[in-house]
Amino acid sequence: MPTLSIFFGIIVKMYDERKSKHNLPHIHAEYNGEEVVIDLEGNVITGNIPIKKLRLLLAWVEIHKEDISANYETYQQTGEYFRIDPLR
Repeated sequence: MPTLSIFFGIIVKMYDERKSKHNLPHIHAEYNGEEVVIDLEGNVITGNIPIKKLRLLLAWVEIHKEDISANYETYQQTGEYFRIDPLR
């Protein structure tokens, strides 16, 4: 599972979903042992991280929505991905 970005202790990853039923583009984020899965519209699919960190993550998703979407499609088709700038 590639790491797309790391910022403020949040690790953003993407899984290979080619053999899964997930068709909705989404990311996985870990913070301090907790994990959350969110779609590109900012909806929490599952999991939970502290609200302040979730707000930072949602801001990052909003800023990089096009990059995340392109990355998701490329990764699911070819297995290749690119890093995305962290939130600063």
